[in-house]
Amino acid sequence: MNRISGGGWLALLGGGEFSFGDTEDADRAWLARTGDGTIGFLPAASGSTDYGDHFAVYLDEYFERQVETVPIFRERDARRGRNAERLSANAAVYVGGGVTDHLIEALRGTPCLTALRELLEKGGTLAAIAAAAQSLGVVTRSLHGGKTISGLGWLPDGVVETNFEPGPRGTGSDRRLRQLLRHDEVSWGLGVPAGSAVLLGPAGEIEVVGEAWLLNDPEGELERAIPSSKPN
Repeated sequence: MNRISGGGWLALLGGGEFSFGDTEDADRAWLARTGDGTIGFLPAASGSTDYGDHFAVYLDEYFERQVETVPIFRERDARRGRNAERLSANAAVYVGGGVTDHLIEALRGTPCLTALRELLEKGGTLAAIAAAAQSLGVVTRSLHGGKTISGLGWLPDGVVETNFEPGPRGTGSDRRLRQLLRHDEVSWGLGVPAGSAVLLGPAGEIEVVGEAWLLNDPEGELERAIPSSKPN
């Protein structure tokens, strides 16, 4: 597994309802690697104005951390310099779940995507859940017809399948992950169940909260991603 360079942590969360405590362990892990300061919330994948409010209440009640929602819902929002500045001012940014296509369309080639990259480079944390985590792969599944589309490329030769449920080979989550690995640019795939997370650190560290699954060949066998391991 590899990711773009930077002095911060990249957290890939598999999904789950934070309001029911499903993601508490995963959130505790990435927050432990985050310095003092506010947590930015990016709602582009969902388009919901309420999502950030609920997340702010959760992070305050569980972790006593303050959240600022940065109002990015479409590409024109992500091209505003003020929004890029607001993202950069946070200790971490949490990218909410929703629809992968929407997030990619909103961020690709914009100053706000550059700001997120710079946040990671300077030691900040970026946490992405469900569809947001999937969007960081070199390719990802589209909502429309399940076709493969280009991702944001933060995992240069890798892909992510979230809400992953290991089961019979060739069915469900397993089938979807193998389909992504058949793309020419992909050499590894990560399956992350709801409630779990994979944290990729600045010096090759890999921390797994819960369980996660690694696939290196579309015809190969799933392997457990091991906590506190080094990348291949």
